Formats: sequence, structure tokens, C-alpha cells
Amino acid sequence: MTSLVRKVTFWALAPLLPLCLAGCGDAAAPGPAGPTAAARPSSAPAAPHSPAPPVLAPGPGGLTPVFTRGSAAGGKTVALTFDADMTADQGPRAANGERFDNPELIATLRRLKVDATVFMTGRWAEEYPDQAKAIGTDPRFEIANHSYSHHAFTGDCYGLPRVDGERMAADVRRAFDAFKAAGARNTVPYFRFPGGCYDDAALRALGPAKVTAVQWDVVSGDAFATDADAVAEQVLDGVKPGSLVVMHCTRSAAPATERAIRRIVPELRARGYRFVKVSELMAGARRG
Repeated sequence: MTSLVRKVTFWALAPLLPLCLAGCGDAAAPGPAGPTAAARPSSAPAAPHSPAPPVLAPGPGGLTPVFTRGSAAGGKTVALTFDADMTADQGPRAANGERFDNPELIATLRRLKVDATVFMTGRWAEEYPDQAKAIGTDPRFEIANHSYSHHAFTGDCYGLPRVDGERMAADVRRAFDAFKAAGARNTVPYFRFPGGCYDDAALRALGPAKVTAVQWDVVSGDAFATDADAVAEQVLDGVKPGSLVVMHCTRSAAPATERAIRRIVPELRARGYRFVKVSELMAGARRG
């Protein structure tokens, strides 16, 4: 396990990163609950008959495991993931009318019958509790953890404020608590590092949270993009069997994503791909 910080290509827009928020949701029907007590952080509830989502075994010395992509042995599966970013200091901007949600995107995913995983910050769930509940009770979606306030877990992550090492596990638990308070049930014990930045110290500090860190192998480039076709082409060019795609669902900072999805989904289906949640992709990778 290397101690080098891993970073994501589209976050190279460093000065704009603090603006990269995400949001999504509208009304949804109730769905199955999240992970069982044996596999989840204590604040992520589950129904007694719900199967536990798969997790990876800890690494050497208890390091939090990292999942990047599925196995090609599982066939033409692909997981679309959407980061719902919001920081603690962006509440006033939402109060002033800036829209960090994107119900049109979620509605399009439902209309196209696409299963997906939303990596949500706890702060976003507090700002949009009704939408968090709608996503988190819809069987087509699962909610994973993207930290409470989108602060960095390393010392060098595109200028993001940093979470102290001793507070990292607590930050993750606080986000799960926010999902629970909003009424979201389809939560999974997966975590995505803000900015995609992590090192061995962060993986060690997250050990008590009992999560699997989830990265990606395909960067959509949708953050701050306005050309939906360019976003779609980047995804279509990068997807391989077992791919895990990172996208956003923000009206203010990723305005082209919903239009890109309208092209990505039918073209990948025409190639024989099936859309799955991260939990299913991980299960296939474990079997493979």
C-alpha cells in the first residue's frame, strides 16, 4: 500500500473545487433497507431481513480497503456514481437561491431505469432532508458516505480545509447520522474521499468507521462542464466491463450531467452494458 496521495484528474480545477457541490432527488417509493449491523457503522440502520452489502477485508495493519473497479469476469456491468458535495459554509448560498440539487437528473435515472450510487455529504442531507430521504428509500439507489462537510483527509488536496486525523472516523459517523435523521434507509458502508485524496494515514484513521473506500476508474469530467456531449464521450471512451464512473448531480457546478446521461445510458446499453450499484459491482468483483 503506497502512502502517496491519490488524486482525481478533474479536480485539477483547484481554484473552483470549493464550489463543486452536488444534489439530487425527488419523490420516491419506499425500498429495501441498508446494511446489517454486522457490516455497517453503528449509525447506519438496516432492516432485519436486508442482506448485508459486500465489503472488502481490511488491508495490512487494519488499513481501510480501497475499491476502484469491478471485475471484467462479471460481464458488461458498469456503476454510475454521483457525488453530492456540500460544505458547511455553503448554507448561506443555498439560502440565497443557489441550487445545489438536481431533481431532473434523478428523474432521468428513474425514467431510464438506471440503478446508481449517490455519495452524499452529511451537510447536504441536512440541507435537503426530503431529497435525501427520497433517494434513500428508493430501491433503485443506495446512499454512500462522502464525509460530513467535504473537508480533505490529507494535507494537500486542492486547497480544501483538512479534517484532523483523530476526527476522521467521527466525521464519517456524523454523515451516517445525518442520513439516518433524514429518513434515508438504503445506506451502504462505503466512503469516498473528498477530492479523491487519501494516504495511508487517512486509511488507518478510518479503520474504526468500518467502511470500504470507493474510488473509480473512469472520470466523467462533468464538474464545471457545459458541453454534455464532451462529458458523454469521455465516459463512453473510458468504460470497460466492471468500470466505476464518477459524476456529479449539481445544477450549479455540474450543469451538463443530466443531458450527458441521456446519451450515455442508451449508448452503453446498445453495447450490451448493464447498470448496477456499487454494492453489486463489488459483489461481482469478490466472486471474480
